[in-house]
Amino acid sequence: MDVALPPRYRRYSTTRHGPVPYSGDELPPYTRRNTLTQPIARREPTEHIYFLTERNRPFVTLKLYSSAKSCTSLPTFFEKENISGTLEINAEKGDSISSITATVTGRMITGAHSGDGFKFLSQSIPIWSKSPNVPRVPSPSDGASKMTVPNESGSPHTYSLPETFLERHTAASIQYDFTIYISRGMLRSDSQIKTAFGYVPSIRPEQASLLRQLSYQQNTPLAGPSIDPEGWKTLRAVSARALMFRSRQVEVQCLLSLAKPLSYTRGTTLPCFLTLKGAKEDTLDLFASHSAPVLKLQRCVRFFSKTSSPVEGLHGPWNETVENIASAVWWPSAGTDDPPGVRHLEGEIKLGKDLRPTTSIGRFSVTYHVVLCPFNMPHSSSEDRSLLSEPVEIATMHARGPRPRAYSPPAYTSPSRPDEHYHTGLVNVGLLL
Repeated sequence: MDVALPPRYRRYSTTRHGPVPYSGDELPPYTRRNTLTQPIARREPTEHIYFLTERNRPFVTLKLYSSAKSCTSLPTFFEKENISGTLEINAEKGDSISSITATVTGRMITGAHSGDGFKFLSQSIPIWSKSPNVPRVPSPSDGASKMTVPNESGSPHTYSLPETFLERHTAASIQYDFTIYISRGMLRSDSQIKTAFGYVPSIRPEQASLLRQLSYQQNTPLAGPSIDPEGWKTLRAVSARALMFRSRQVEVQCLLSLAKPLSYTRGTTLPCFLTLKGAKEDTLDLFASHSAPVLKLQRCVRFFSKTSSPVEGLHGPWNETVENIASAVWWPSAGTDDPPGVRHLEGEIKLGKDLRPTTSIGRFSVTYHVVLCPFNMPHSSSEDRSLLSEPVEIATMHARGPRPRAYSPPAYTSPSRPDEHYHTGLVNVGLLL
């Protein structure tokens, strides 16, 4: 039996109506709705102006155009973004300029001396050079140029370039500089104009599970590990013990799950899920209180410094700074029933917008771990050691698809500043800015 195809209809029109002719080989046209992406408004580049004077007159004017929010901030460039600008030189007759070169450098700095650190990036492009076919003095139009910040360091080892890093309590920094070198003849000294700039690498997580993307899109609660096993990594089971009133030993089994992939964009959240199992209901209620589980995001900055003494447990003159960056907030799971002897908690760690992304460039690294610590309960004591630790990545870009949402109730807050610092092998040195 032949089944007739449904008729095709025209788009809405105020003048013509009715079905349109179709052939048996055609399917009705449909328009795909793109609900997972949103248009991003491009902002005009910010102009930064720098001057170099000679003999009480402006000699060089450098203008850079970057993604910085303000002209008073350092120029900021993202991975694979062009460093574009113009260079104006007010040269007089007799100025013997032989060449003009633009250079981008990246350095790790660990002290005030030239040998404290190393250079991991150096890229130069010629802007102007003297020849028989060009004027002796460059014109302002000769100074317009572009160069691209690479995403990797050069030989002998290749690394993804780290983000600009400068913190008061860390005796190491990552600094990028843009320099214009003006070479002159033998009787005149060379000139240069230089500025530091911020660099942001492009680190994008893989897409979340389909069920999590659907929850973000429809603003519905996240499905737990039992419903969305592809969306969670459940860590090994551990036992949490505590001594109540100095006499009663209590214990529960903990199953911690972290949202997959284990890469999270700064400024968003890190979803987590905790399952507690125990034989006594009153004990479970104590451990399942929203303030009892202690889950922290821990950061470790590790770097090499020739001027420091070796650190115990590390090979050579290495330094480490470990600190707790943020803590999870917890609330009872609304989408999972609690059978006898089981409690389910949902949670999340809010990630600050200013978190430094995960990076490793040989002598310098920034890494993160999610650490399950002993539970915090009144009238109890527990062992002072972590129960679990899992490495995670902090990214700079959103995963493709809908943006992550925060689910913690308004009444639940977490510390916004690091609450503990562990400094290992640090030395008091100056920082070159």
